[in-house]
Amino acid sequence: MSRLRNLSLFLVLAAVWGSAFVAIKAGLAYFPPVLFAALRYDVAGVVMLAYAAYAVDDPIPRGRDAWLEVLSGAVFIIAAYHSFLFVGETDPAVTSAVAAVIVSLSPLLTTVFARAFLPAERLTAIGALGLAIGLVGAVVLANPDPANLTGGGTGAKLLVLLAAASFALGSVLSRASEADISIETMEAWSMLLGAGLTHVVSLALGESIAGAVWTTESLLALGYLSVVASGIGFLIYFDLLDRLGPIEINLVSYVAPVFAAVVGWLVLDEGITATTVAGFLIICVGFALVKRDAIREELRAAGLVR
Repeated sequence: MSRLRNLSLFLVLAAVWGSAFVAIKAGLAYFPPVLFAALRYDVAGVVMLAYAAYAVDDPIPRGRDAWLEVLSGAVFIIAAYHSFLFVGETDPAVTSAVAAVIVSLSPLLTTVFARAFLPAERLTAIGALGLAIGLVGAVVLANPDPANLTGGGTGAKLLVLLAAASFALGSVLSRASEADISIETMEAWSMLLGAGLTHVVSLALGESIAGAVWTTESLLALGYLSVVASGIGFLIYFDLLDRLGPIEINLVSYVAPVFAAVVGWLVLDEGITATTVAGFLIICVGFALVKRDAIREELRAAGLVR
């Protein structure tokens, strides 16, 4: 029963986070991109802080190390990741599925940054091959035209790749931190501070709240991202993190694009190209090589292999 519950929650999380790319795409028709990201975390930050106040004894970060961890999350995981992602998704060539597949590179990119900031985490020759294969998958997905490198959405896809790199770097910096702070508290304050930083970026880009169009559709997109994808999604994530561990949770990144593709096709009539499927499969091969030992241990623990 517990295994069925975990699988059900895992699929729900993949569906929620995969469909979030569709909600972003839909909402961008009504909001300036960076402002849209900022508004999302204005709401999500309040929701997460309320949960932190309920779930932990002290929902306030204490000490320099704790605030540095919050700052790294705010800068890289919230502000940089979402600014690059939302701007990238404004390009029609970056469908919901394409964005989700590029973001699924995050676990591979995490390995690169871990080499620099977490010396204990070594990358073997096979792991390096897996990383290279994953990056090849990203190139296949971008499908650049050598005669026009900024055409065909290549520039926008590179922005989404920068988003994935920002998320990976923020994750590694959080792991490297020695601060004694709960995940719920770190996420809540990172969201709130990250929302403020994203508003600053939005203003610097000349965006204005006057550019937002308030309709039923735009409010639904904003509400879904803020409450469902960020609020409920992270609550499920925290629950599964305790039950499954970080390796299995990483696999959400590889299931989410499937839901992004299906929901994008149903809701926004987005097509799924052969290069999107090929890039996704190549990235999965790279991930399997990089995480082969951890995957083998998980399978052994589940009794599927000896």
